[in-house]
Amino acid sequence: MARRTKRRSDAPIWMLYGAGLLPALWGFYLGSIGELGADPVKEFEHRLGLWALRFLILTLMVSPLREIFSINLIRYRRALGLLAFYYVAMHFSVYMILDQALDLNAVIADIIKRPFITIGMASLVILIPLAVTSNAWSIRRLGRNWVRLHRLIYVAAAGGAIHFILSVKSWPAEPVIYAAIVAILLAWRIARPFFLKRRRSTRTSATRQPRSA
Repeated sequence: MARRTKRRSDAPIWMLYGAGLLPALWGFYLGSIGELGADPVKEFEHRLGLWALRFLILTLMVSPLREIFSINLIRYRRALGLLAFYYVAMHFSVYMILDQALDLNAVIADIIKRPFITIGMASLVILIPLAVTSNAWSIRRLGRNWVRLHRLIYVAAAGGAIHFILSVKSWPAEPVIYAAIVAILLAWRIARPFFLKRRRSTRTSATRQPRSA
């Protein structure tokens, strides 16, 4: 009976993984039937990168949603973070395998010469240890260092937003909007201690006020 209860409680998370991977499967399907435009590889690569950034943003939104609006989605944060990593890994794999045909020299040259690829690669490297340590064993093993390590997701998200902006030749609204959202979330991370301290002091003052007769 206990096992059945556990499966039911875990089902929404597995549903999130399934739903989260649908955009990748849909993009692959569109590419296979020639519905991704004149350059299907670039379009598929772009879609994967865009979803990676979206999942990074959703991951960063979990804490402010809980602390500001009391919307508790904390149990989904690990899945959202891993989905972000999966999409970054797929984005890079499409670039390396389909775009560059596994030409390591060309890939290395791109990383060195093209700043947006350099930044994107750095974000991927940052996310690897975060994905590897996204489990209960690592949390127990690393202790407080786990929290410090996983704060690097803010760096990865900022890198992803910059990568998106630099990858386009002009300045359309879409990458600017995503960059603005990431900037707001980074600002929240800085302002968070002051916000929580002020809220605690407000609650303390409210509880100390004498009740009227």
